[in-house]
Amino acid sequence: MSFSKAQDLIRLARLAATRRIGISLEEICAEFEVTHRTAQRMTEALETVFTGVEWQDGPDRRRRWRVSDPMLDRLRPREETAIEALEIAGRSAHAEGRVRHAKALSDLREGQLARLTPRDALRTEADAEAVLTAMGSVTKPGPRVNLKPAVLDAIIEALRGPFRLRLRYGEPDALERIIEPHGLLLGHRSYLVARQPSRGDTILNFRTDRIHGAEALDESFAMADGFSLDDYASQSFGVYQDPSQYGEVIWRFAPEAATRAAEFRFHPTQVLEPLDDGSLIVRFHAAGWLEMTWHLYQWGDKVEVIAPEGLRAMVAGYRRADFGAFP
Repeated sequence: MSFSKAQDLIRLARLAATRRIGISLEEICAEFEVTHRTAQRMTEALETVFTGVEWQDGPDRRRRWRVSDPMLDRLRPREETAIEALEIAGRSAHAEGRVRHAKALSDLREGQLARLTPRDALRTEADAEAVLTAMGSVTKPGPRVNLKPAVLDAIIEALRGPFRLRLRYGEPDALERIIEPHGLLLGHRSYLVARQPSRGDTILNFRTDRIHGAEALDESFAMADGFSLDDYASQSFGVYQDPSQYGEVIWRFAPEAATRAAEFRFHPTQVLEPLDDGSLIVRFHAAGWLEMTWHLYQWGDKVEVIAPEGLRAMVAGYRRADFGAFP
């Protein structure tokens, strides 16, 4: 067995030991990016090398493997990557005002280091810091809206329930309102997705930077039937929702910008259509024309809005030919 395969087998054993219901062939394929037949060979090797391996067919008719070998605790991989990931996630959470998450990640990081010998912990911290120092994306440049940590903490507490949330929105002295939070969309401008019972069952967006004095109440509520935050988010180009703007969006990128545009994932539902003249058509369904115009402006005159007409009118007259580079 090659060294890389041995590493994969140890990792598979740890996954099978730590997942409550075990791991299936489909999950092995996804985790290790291997074929179904290779995943089968990996489970055969798992049963051969390790004791305490058992399998069970679940209600979904998928077979899952579990390992209950106490010796696995001694097979600890090097921790540099885990420490790096925790540090990056912690710094991102702190930058976004998610103090609760930042502290939890910091505690988890310290716990990881505490399980190492002093020599290994020192080496791991040094290696992780070297990587973090070189990663400019840890402190992303550019403008962002500052979030109030106390407000964000109250929102997270309410989402955990889920509990109703009492807040003032708009101006600091605005009247209090009660809302029912359904999710949080984080971006250059973040929105709380919620229902306000006094305004009916419509799902609304609240800019988190305009929320003042939020407090999670000890009042639970039922989420809207069939609501999915992923489905809701996919209806917009950025984070803002406007149902009246929702529909098919069609952009045509000029031949000189087509290759660059093809590298972008403008929207999860996008379809790319290369044309014979070298240009590229991008189609997707979404709302949020204002955020689309912000992005389209960066392409100068190398993109044309085919549809919808409302978006086409918004960008008319603002396409420039003197931009020296693409986004």
